[in-house]
Amino acid sequence: MPIIVNVDLMLARRKMRLNTLAEKVGITPQNLSVLKTGRAKAIRFSTLEQLCAALDCQPGDILSFEAGPPSAPEATPPASTTPAGESAEV
Repeated sequence: MPIIVNVDLMLARRKMRLNTLAEKVGITPQNLSVLKTGRAKAIRFSTLEQLCAALDCQPGDILSFEAGPPSAPEATPPASTTPAGESAEV
């Protein structure tokens, strides 16, 4: 996944527990854990804002981009370029 979530790093820097942050932000510890482990598909700007306020940081401290292949391909594979009636060599 090219978007990296660094909530665990920020928690360690602030010496804060996940449950404490979840309480301050107003989300469940389970949802915060999903975000922390990188399994979240999206994050609301309001949640990101509350996380930044609670951790006294910037959005770039929590989220970073790492170049690499996308996590799930969106496009379908290209159609075969072999003329009709000919078999493609494998």
